[in-house]
Amino acid sequence: MEGDPLTALKHVALREDPPAVALRGTAMAQLGDLNTARQLLRRAARGFGPREATARARCRVAEAEIALVLRDISEPMHDLEDARATLGQHGDRANEAHAGYLQARRLLLIGQLDQAQAILEALEPAALPPASRAGAWLVAAGIAIRRIEAEPARAALGKAALAAEQTGIAMLVAEVERAVRAFEAPAARLLTRSEERLLGLDEVEALIASDTLVVDALRGLVRANGEVVPLSRRPVLFALVRALAEAWPGDVSRELLLARAFRARQVDETHRARLRVEIGRLRFELGPLANVLATESGFVLQPSGARPVAVLAPPQEDEHANVLALLADGEAWSSSALALALDVSSRTIQRALKELASAGKADSFGRGRACRWTVRQVPGFPTSLLLPAPLPAG
Repeated sequence: MEGDPLTALKHVALREDPPAVALRGTAMAQLGDLNTARQLLRRAARGFGPREATARARCRVAEAEIALVLRDISEPMHDLEDARATLGQHGDRANEAHAGYLQARRLLLIGQLDQAQAILEALEPAALPPASRAGAWLVAAGIAIRRIEAEPARAALGKAALAAEQTGIAMLVAEVERAVRAFEAPAARLLTRSEERLLGLDEVEALIASDTLVVDALRGLVRANGEVVPLSRRPVLFALVRALAEAWPGDVSRELLLARAFRARQVDETHRARLRVEIGRLRFELGPLANVLATESGFVLQPSGARPVAVLAPPQEDEHANVLALLADGEAWSSSALALALDVSSRTIQRALKELASAGKADSFGRGRACRWTVRQVPGFPTSLLLPAPLPAG
């Protein structure tokens, strides 16, 4: 009966005892009816008695796994943490390790990389079920990719592929293959005054490690020599520094800067005064990394020392590229989960989804709390560098 959900359902279809309800929930999950499966597992967990803590904990773990697949990550996974502890206390090492892997996977989705890595490092790889072992390596690869560490990411993907092949589960093998293709796709676009080309993750890592002053449009920051100036919450300042970096070593006219930063079509003295104020703020934020000098027609970026300047942009520009990057994983997301993962307000994410839907780039199904969003067409290069990650240490 193992692995055959229909046969399992025939055996327990008329039973209402907690073990039978749990088995029906597991079978429904394998058949793809995740909402029904979740309800059955929740009901089974409530039905187990005080002496059946292990069975209840296993149901909680299965329910948490379904929540992850449904991208229902808005609620903290306290139940999963408690279930993991219970399983550990009762010697169920395999399910305890599986619960830890699920915790790490959720933390990766919302960009909490340090916490995800700490959980992964505490796991016993030998205790993980084979399928979870492949998933754990995928989480490790995801952490390395978001940290822009190409070799650790490549090594983790290789181990994930090996682990997936050993399970013989076609869907898992396909999932790993998708992750490898995403890793090998261009991660960013290099922009300079004389050059524009796509970069792989290795090249992005090498550029960041060089002496170049990098204006990173994927994460909204400026960095050089390990120093980081975050400007993601200062869109006007970032628009100014990006325009100046793209023109470097030349200058940029005041009219163009006003158009890029303020979308001003007709320039008057008020705009010029505001530009002077914002340039002053930009000089302060850049500090020792660079200066902004006035020229006859506008302003020019002057990096400290003789270091060159480059701009890292997404492979394809889109106003809501970070939302598309999350939706590109092929799962259906709720708006609240997207807002949590990107650390923005619900209103911001709903406005973005509405614009993506109007542009024919995203679709929704369901209503109210059950509403889910998917990408209509995966963008050309859904770079992982747009996925949530903490700011690099400066």
